[in-house]
Amino acid sequence: MSSGPLISIVLPAKDQAPFIDDALVSLRQQFQDPTALQVIVVDDGSSDGTGELAAAHARFLPHLSVLRNETPTGLASARNQGLAHATADVLGFMDGDDWLARGHLQQCLSELRRLDVDFVRTDHVQVKGGHRVLVRAPQARRSVVLDPRESILPEHTSTMVDYPFAWAGLFQRRLVDRGLLEFPPGLFTAEDRPWIWRLFLQATSYAMIEAPGIMYRRGVSTSLTQIYDERQLDFARSYLMAFEVLEADPEAGRFWPKMARQFLAVAAHHRTRREGMDATVKERQTALIRSVLERIPRAVLAAEFKRLDHRRRALLGPVLPNGVRKGKVAA
Repeated sequence: MSSGPLISIVLPAKDQAPFIDDALVSLRQQFQDPTALQVIVVDDGSSDGTGELAAAHARFLPHLSVLRNETPTGLASARNQGLAHATADVLGFMDGDDWLARGHLQQCLSELRRLDVDFVRTDHVQVKGGHRVLVRAPQARRSVVLDPRESILPEHTSTMVDYPFAWAGLFQRRLVDRGLLEFPPGLFTAEDRPWIWRLFLQATSYAMIEAPGIMYRRGVSTSLTQIYDERQLDFARSYLMAFEVLEADPEAGRFWPKMARQFLAVAAHHRTRREGMDATVKERQTALIRSVLERIPRAVLAAEFKRLDHRRRALLGPVLPNGVRKGKVAA
């Protein structure tokens, strides 16, 4: 038997009663020794008994704890709350409506130890109904030590900062000590954008490994990606926080085109969702996107807008700062 958990998994869950048993049963199948795993479920204001269902797994997971928030704090704050209770030297995240293939965490831990990197990243399997699709992370080099900063570029193709899923990998505790695993508190959506940028700008090493054992449900009605209220506007606040991370970097100019292009793509996506929003939320979305665009260096914004496809230019043209759409950039 182990003297303490090898991995701490933080699992925030709000109203996940239909799925939480699948998640926790899969965690019970990760190690032969059940004490190797600490599971911290953060019941974030559920009203459907999610916390009680999770607690019933304690006899199979000796290091299981359930933290209860009477009112929802949001995914970012719930993850931070769980991190504060994690005791293992290796940490990971999981969502309450996902599940893992048998032995997935054991495989990831072995690779993390073998390569001795700050963190490892994995592919995942997207599940929608009975249909499954393997989603590969945008890094072709596998099972070798890589520099995270060099995986941010090039700006015009998908890179590792476009794969922001916190649950797709494992992390050394030394990243917690450096403040690189904490999420921006209070965000209900897009909390992973400033998080992934800080991680890849400031961590020392990582590896992409062949371990596609995460089953990620899509199309769940309770997912915030399916909701069209004020919480969806957090993406704008999220990118302002990401901008602050980048602005503090000594090579900010090198990475601004990538950051700008990424925000333009995300903003265009949110513009396509306007039909599902009420008038007030639409107005706030427009104002917030415009305010974020104002923070991007004008020459960078003009260049990246020009490179967009016609559809995205049409969506974003009405919210651009004066002069950018026509290529008139102030000196």
